[in-house]
Order: sequence, then C-alpha cells, then structure tokens
Amino acid sequence: MAKKIIIADDAAFMRMMLKNILTAGGYDVVAECQNGREAVTKYKELKPDLLISDMVMPEMGGIDTIREIIAEFPTANILICSAIGQQALVIEAIQAGAKDYIVKPFDQSNVLETVKKIIGG
Repeated sequence: MAKKIIIADDAAFMRMMLKNILTAGGYDVVAECQNGREAVTKYKELKPDLLISDMVMPEMGGIDTIREIIAEFPTANILICSAIGQQALVIEAIQAGAKDYIVKPFDQSNVLETVKKIIGG
C-alpha cells in the first residue's frame, strides 16, 4: 500500500510540482492544502504518513502548523519546504519537530530521497 502524504503550500503550482514528483515516486497524495490551518485539519482527519509543508503561508505558517500537529501527534513526520535564504526558519522548524527540509525549486531525486529517508517507500 502506498504511503499517504499531505502537501500544504499556498502556491498551486508548487503543490502540483510536488504531487507530480511524489506520485511518480509511488506515493499517494491524499490531500492538498493552501494554508497551515487546513493542513492541521486534514492531518487530524487523514493521519498521513507524511506532511510536506511550506514555511510561509497565509492564516497559519509552517512553524505554527508543525507545533500544532506535534502537540497532538508527537511522532508525526513533517517535511518542511524552504526557499534559499530561510536558514533561520528551517532551524526553528526542525526544533519545532520537523524531520527534515527540502529546498525550492524542487529537485526530483532530492525530494524522493528525503521522503524515503523519513517514511520509506
């Protein structure tokens, strides 16, 4: 059975790129969210193997999303997406409970390698 993944990013183009990479890699993208609030709701509903979240989103950003999910699901697997130059945010995200990060623009082999390292596949 394919591992279930939720993608949270306010940019539809980025969600589409990630979804294409992940489905080509054999993963099942079970939900796409436009902000962190939506991601928390979908996470509780679907309990995926992994949440891939952007750092900067409207309503609720990546770090608050991580904190809220980890508070309820301490073993949650969360992968953060970061643009170049967001090192301080990446460190804060890892401290909040993210397992790793990937950098935009996405490199297909790097995305799949990082996801496999966290949840297998």
